[in-house]
Amino acid sequence: MVNAAIEFKDVRKSFTKKDGSVQHILDGVDFIVPPGKTTVIAGGSGQGKSVTLKLVLRLMDADSGRIFIHGEDVTRVRGKKLETLRTQFGVLFQGSALFDSLTVFENIALPLRERTSKSEEEIFEQVHASLAQFELTGHDAKYPAQLSGGMRKRVGLARAMQLQPSIMLFDEPTTGLDPVMTQEIYHLFASTQAEFGFTSVIVSHDIPKIFNLADQVIILDKGRMDVFESPEEIQWSEKEHIQDFVKTTMGEIYQSQLVEK
Repeated sequence: MVNAAIEFKDVRKSFTKKDGSVQHILDGVDFIVPPGKTTVIAGGSGQGKSVTLKLVLRLMDADSGRIFIHGEDVTRVRGKKLETLRTQFGVLFQGSALFDSLTVFENIALPLRERTSKSEEEIFEQVHASLAQFELTGHDAKYPAQLSGGMRKRVGLARAMQLQPSIMLFDEPTTGLDPVMTQEIYHLFASTQAEFGFTSVIVSHDIPKIFNLADQVIILDKGRMDVFESPEEIQWSEKEHIQDFVKTTMGEIYQSQLVEK
């Protein structure tokens, strides 16, 4: 098997609409997410971007096909083994998914308290190290409602990194942020990945800016999945739906400006 952090083999997922018609979200797709790299998943609304992440986490089951995480078939894993496998993942949701009733410190400490046997002293030291790393020092006693959108993203990322995941999943991570803050968050993602070496999968509508982070791009359209080794490669596709995608999102000429790590 090819070295892969994530691999989909002939994966299919459909939903039945209220009118009885069937929508094929993923129609026998195959792709590989290389380890230690950043893969961006793009496509129109309702094309299956977030569904793909849910299938990876087994929050949703595929209708058929196989999904491998570091070579292990997640579609056949159950119970405690599935829970252990999920600890390999860190997830940053669209709204950061922070608990409003918990302080910044408590939000970041949550996975350590739930998933490890570390003492409160060890948790205190690790969380405060993370606060410094993500430029959150002095904000530990604040609640999410007291933070800006960018700060909440930082807290969400800090929490997601506590168990040192090998794979990070980002679902529309810059939604609601202004352009300056978006660029700041992109730099944070790039520097964090450079430091920890995790595999990154980003679902985003922020095209073409998000492509500055991409080592690989996957475009979803009507159940089909096209994989490109670089954002620039997309422009030379002869497929009509890819050409339409380029015209509406990337312009006539695109060249990525790699984010410094």
